[in-house]
Parts: sequence; structure tokens; C-alpha cells
Amino acid sequence: MAEFNKDDYLNDLPDADDFADKTAASAPAGSAPADGTAPADGQAAPGAGDAGDGSETGASAPADGDAQTEQDAAAGADSGDKSQSESGSEPAEDTLTPLGKAKQEAAEYLEALQRERAEFINYRNRAAKEQERFRQHGIIDVLTALLPALDDIDRIREHSEMDDSFKAVSAKIDKAFEKFGVEKFGEKGEDFDPTRHDAILHRPDPTADKEIVDTVVEAGYRIGDRVIRAARVVVASPQA
Repeated sequence: MAEFNKDDYLNDLPDADDFADKTAASAPAGSAPADGTAPADGQAAPGAGDAGDGSETGASAPADGDAQTEQDAAAGADSGDKSQSESGSEPAEDTLTPLGKAKQEAAEYLEALQRERAEFINYRNRAAKEQERFRQHGIIDVLTALLPALDDIDRIREHSEMDDSFKAVSAKIDKAFEKFGVEKFGEKGEDFDPTRHDAILHRPDPTADKEIVDTVVEAGYRIGDRVIRAARVVVASPQA
């Protein structure tokens, strides 16, 4: 028997590092290492990763589809309501026939014409009233300026004889004032009216049963219902 040599036996054994590399290369993909260590951080097992992705994708896809369907339904309802409200409104001018457009324009012109006519009538009435008021003011100014001369003519007519020429002039003056609506009032024997007569003296009269005009000192003048000057008179009053 040959003698056992320990050094020769150890030299013939394979290297431990080379043995580990060969073992790792020959192991199937996805299997655990021979030394029992876990996979490196960040690397998941192929089967587990695929299963997780598939489950999450399958669960989220139906939810997104339902939300999109609800949004489409809401948008369709809004558009339907809008179209319905627009269809219920008045027709646009583009939808009118030529005859309808002509009738519409004629109605607008008639309304504008009636409005302008009413405004013109109101203006004409106001202008007529203003003109009449200015006319009366002018007559009143002339009459007020001539009142002293008219009073003198009345005194001459009452207390003395007037020749024909003077009577003619007095008559022309009275007719001129009548032409402009001036009315002379105040005569002896008429009932006393405080709104038309200015009593300068009350004289008791045993024969009088009411207050009457006894003497006209100055005649009164008026235009219509407007008194320009009240008649100044002496009033005969019944005795108490």
C-alpha cells in the first residue's frame, strides 16, 4: 500500500469560490440561492409582482369606467335641458317669414308713431295754455295801466253830460276790452258779494232786508273767473 500524503490530497480538492460560482450559474431562474439568503432589496419575485399588478389594474379599471359613464350621462342631461329651454323660447327673427318680418316692422313703426303723436298733443296743449296765460298777462298789464282813466270816464258819465264825441270814444274803449274778454261789473242794487265787491262803507238801511250795493265808487273788472280788480262800493245793510 502506498503511503497517504495529506498535502497532495488537499491540492487535488476544487476551489470553494469556483464551486459557488458554478452552482449559482447552474441554478434555475427565480429559485432561492443555495445558501438560503433572500432576494436583494427592490427585487420582487416575478410571480408575486405580476399577480399584484394584475389584481390592482383589474380592480381600478371598472371604477374609472363607471365614473366616466356618470359624467357622460350628466353632460347629456345638461345639454338636453339646455336644448329644451332654447326650443321653448320665442322664435328668432331668422325663423320669421318675409310677411312676418313686414308685420313686425309695421307694428313697431305704428307704436312709435302713436307715441310721438301723444307727445306732440301734450306739447300742443301745454303750448296753448302757456300762450293763453301770456295773453291774459298782457291784457291785465294794459288794463291796470288804464284803470285811472277808465274811472274818470265813469265819473264823467255819471255826474255830467257827455258830448257825442266823448261818448263815442268811451264806447270804443268798452268794446275793445270786451273783445279781449274783459268784463266790467258793479252796479247799484245788485247783491253784495265779498268775492267781487270791496265794501268801503256799510250804511244801515231800514228798508233793506239783505246787503246790497248802494253806491259804486269804482267799477270792477275781470277776465273770465279771474277778478282783476274788485268793485269798490258802499253797502246798504239791514238794521239790527
